[in-house]
Amino acid sequence: MAKIVLRLHLTGGDRMDVAYEDPDVADPDQLLDHALSTLADDAGMLRVEHGERLVVVYGRGVAAVQVAPRGAVL
Repeated sequence: MAKIVLRLHLTGGDRMDVAYEDPDVADPDQLLDHALSTLADDAGMLRVEHGERLVVVYGRGVAAVQVAPRGAVL
């Protein structure tokens, strides 16, 4: 199971650190490609975790994505 941490820069100016995982994917690079291709679509959405909360992020609300090598602080 691969898990990555993303720092999302939202269109409203806020930032949010979220964790994204998929039990069917073992490679973090493949998981990152899936997350970016999903967010690139205006109708795309990801189910992510922010702390202990489940959050749905819509592609149209994301302005930029950062992937930290050590992961963001959640």
